[in-house]
Amino acid sequence: MKDYFKELLEYSHYYNLEIIKKINDGDLHFMIPDRAIQLLSHTLNAQKIWNNRIEGKEDQVQVWKNLEIDELESIENGNFRESLTILKNEDLDRIVQFRNSKGESYQNSVKDIIFHVINHSTYHRGQIATEFRKQGIDPIVSDFVYYKLNK
Repeated sequence: MKDYFKELLEYSHYYNLEIIKKINDGDLHFMIPDRAIQLLSHTLNAQKIWNNRIEGKEDQVQVWKNLEIDELESIENGNFRESLTILKNEDLDRIVQFRNSKGESYQNSVKDIIFHVINHSTYHRGQIATEFRKQGIDPIVSDFVYYKLNK
């Protein structure tokens, strides 16, 4: 199962980087919708928060804080490395106790949290694609089966 989660994290990382490249495209920079930046920032912030929860670290990240465009790639790469380290070192069935942003207590297994992070990223990449289309920008095709065909 760890190998499969690794592949899914690689898939998610690859397409997050593709969106970041598109955002940084000099010809498109002025057309990128603010909502797309907000959604990508949220995605990256949430992954950091979930990584911290698994590792038992206190959340120091605001889930809806907009990130600077020039820091997106670095944060994505850091999140990816941290998620891979967690995947390598953690028992996927270990139960993680945490508090959500409202202070409510919850618990989930490491594997369920990793799946959530991947699914959450996919969901918001779809929203980003919609925002790109609204601006007349061709979105990144980020379907998993398409990724598998090209890898």
